[in-house]
Amino acid sequence: MFGSIFIGLSGMNAFSGGLKQISNNITNINTTGFKSNTLSFANLYGDNGGSRNGIGQGVSLGSGTIDFAQGELRQSDRSLDLAVDGGGFMVLLKNGEQVFTRTGSFEVDPEGFIVLAGTDYRLAILDEHGKPKEVSVNAHRTDAPQKTTTVKFADNLSSTATSFSVSNIQVYDGLGAADTWQVRFERDTTMPAGEWRVIVLNGASVEVGRQSLKFNNGIIDPTTSTLTYTETSSGKSVALDFSTNVTSFSSGEVSTLRAAETDGHGVGAITAIAVNDAGQLEITYSNEQNKVLGPVAIASFRDPQMLDIRDGGLFVHRGVQVDYLTSAHDSVGRVVSNRLEASNVELSQEFGDLILVQRGFQASSQIVSASNDMIQQLFGIRGQG
Repeated sequence: MFGSIFIGLSGMNAFSGGLKQISNNITNINTTGFKSNTLSFANLYGDNGGSRNGIGQGVSLGSGTIDFAQGELRQSDRSLDLAVDGGGFMVLLKNGEQVFTRTGSFEVDPEGFIVLAGTDYRLAILDEHGKPKEVSVNAHRTDAPQKTTTVKFADNLSSTATSFSVSNIQVYDGLGAADTWQVRFERDTTMPAGEWRVIVLNGASVEVGRQSLKFNNGIIDPTTSTLTYTETSSGKSVALDFSTNVTSFSSGEVSTLRAAETDGHGVGAITAIAVNDAGQLEITYSNEQNKVLGPVAIASFRDPQMLDIRDGGLFVHRGVQVDYLTSAHDSVGRVVSNRLEASNVELSQEFGDLILVQRGFQASSQIVSASNDMIQQLFGIRGQG
């Protein structure tokens, strides 16, 4: 009977521990990236002097397993709110230590590193050898200007019109200074059919130069498909490219010719840092340019159950094999911006387990109570004289 008391107590201890585990799951229902623990129990048996059947010693709370099922990816308004849409883990580095996370709000620290908010753990990208490395944006805070060298035109210059202008063409010098050029197309009755006079004016309406543009039966003459204009005062030299998708067919006075593409840009400052659709860390600048810093490192584990959980949704591994991949590998999923992974706690499952634990504790306490009553009854037996 004393053994029954200890067996009942083992049940009460086990179910108390189970209640603690369920409580932890439920209270973390709104914790970003939280992974619930599954509830399990293990029976205890002792040796029965070599007999094939052991002696029941009660129950213990099992170690359980981490449920790595993906939680809901919720929209956010921060480009550095990151999550993994798949089974992988983002890699974080700190003084040679590696930790892993499924999701998190990141920010730029004073040294320019992308760090998990409130920590010193730095987001890792993969280097050219496929190894995780830290990356700082400090060296990329300014996008250097690029001078304009080519303006590509497209569409139709009406052969029945006598004049047409394409305005507001931004032209940059090597220091990023911009000027607005205008390109005028003129023709008169003294000019051969299909020939145009092309006059370029700078922002001060000063003529940069004039040349002839020719079409043969509406198709650009290869000898004039590229016209280069040089502004002596500023040193700008720009080629007007008419070689592709430019025609001159009759369309009344309506021409649709346009500057379809212009290279060159001014100086740019960072406006956003995010992960693009290819899973690469990318900077966007105020001059509409982009710079890719590298693919975000994604860790893949052969046995995720060998990971240990830390505070803040972080994981560390205990010697388990890890592969470092990118979003190009479907096996690990992809890193996405403006998303945070919600907790994967399933309340219906937790409430069901809660009832089972409560009933189990109640039943175990009844074992202790009944055993105690029997012992009291035994102590009350007196011998007959």
